[in-house]
Amino acid sequence: MKYIYVAGPYTQGDPAINTRNAILIGEEIVRMGHIPFIPHLTHFWHMIFPHEYQYWMEMDEKWLIRCDVLFRMPGNSPGADLEVKIAKERGMPVYYSLEELQSSLV
Repeated sequence: MKYIYVAGPYTQGDPAINTRNAILIGEEIVRMGHIPFIPHLTHFWHMIFPHEYQYWMEMDEKWLIRCDVLFRMPGNSPGADLEVKIAKERGMPVYYSLEELQSSLV
């Protein structure tokens, strides 16, 4: 069982739709038998207690380095691109499709 960080668009486009899409990916990861971390879920926290973008990025990086794997969702996202860079610098595997993820973590 791996802890998988889900990186993908949040601010590019509609944040609520992007959060929904990340949850859909997270559910697929659960069905594979792994534990997803979905940083998009702070969308709801931000609705109640807004913070600056950098605050969320710093928190996300702290969670990222505790995970085993990064899954990169499709779509334009400077934040997710930075998370991929951090993951690769730390030697963390990065996957770009659920099929690739599933076949690599069997």
